[in-house]
Amino acid sequence: MPQIIHTFKRQDIVFSLSPEIYGLKGVIPLVRLFLPSACVGDKTLTISGEPAHYLLSVLRCRTGDMFIAFNGRGDCFRMAIDDLGKRTVTASVLESFPCNLESGLHTVLVQGLLKGAKMDVVVQKATELGMNEFMPVVTERSQLRDTRKVKRWQKIAEEASRQSGRSVVPLVHEPIEFEHYAAMFFPNPERRGFIFYEEEGTSLKDLYRMLRGNERTASEGAEKADPETRPLHSLHICIGPEGGFTRDEVRFAQGMGFAVVSLGKRILKADTAAISAMTLVQFLFGDMG
Repeated sequence: MPQIIHTFKRQDIVFSLSPEIYGLKGVIPLVRLFLPSACVGDKTLTISGEPAHYLLSVLRCRTGDMFIAFNGRGDCFRMAIDDLGKRTVTASVLESFPCNLESGLHTVLVQGLLKGAKMDVVVQKATELGMNEFMPVVTERSQLRDTRKVKRWQKIAEEASRQSGRSVVPLVHEPIEFEHYAAMFFPNPERRGFIFYEEEGTSLKDLYRMLRGNERTASEGAEKADPETRPLHSLHICIGPEGGFTRDEVRFAQGMGFAVVSLGKRILKADTAAISAMTLVQFLFGDMG
């Protein structure tokens, strides 16, 4: 069986993952590419643009080499290269299969705009941790009021999904005013939100115990249960910018149905808080650990 020549050394993009993740035992490690145009039922695909460049110029693939493609919608494809052009690659679909490696908890990270490259890091790490949607918001203390980096953040999310073996690529939204966001998405009995605030709030551990206790109560009559007792399947996680949320913003969010939550006694930088909150939420309510 022909083998891929692994010459790509950049640490921010990883193409090779264990095939056992996809149930392909006994197969050599395969290249994994994000191809949003791939659909179940396709027999062949013509690959162009950046994915073709990776295969042709970076990995120097040959005819017969195989790779895994995923479309960001939960479908994976084992493919073999048929033809190499100057700027395109034609590949056959050997098989398609579902590859649901996602957490059962749908998370929306609502992040106050940050300066510099901090947002890049938050998008990358939150994607690795299982974030499903990224909502940048403008708050009272935001030092940035606008951005043109949404396409960049979407690309970072795609690369982080590929690197971490995810089957879905998070959606990056356009920036929105925080109060507009809160009023638009809440109050809604089908949604739950945590707003993390350094000055006060329920500890995440206590909130976990309370929600898990409520879920056990609700299991006896889920359809009639109060919204606060329903199982946690979707969660909005709100993190402020440099300087955090103002007290008025926290009170407004609280009035919209958000729970005010504390990450502990120490004050964390905004990007650290976002990554910490995503990690703890996935550990307590999702699939980490």
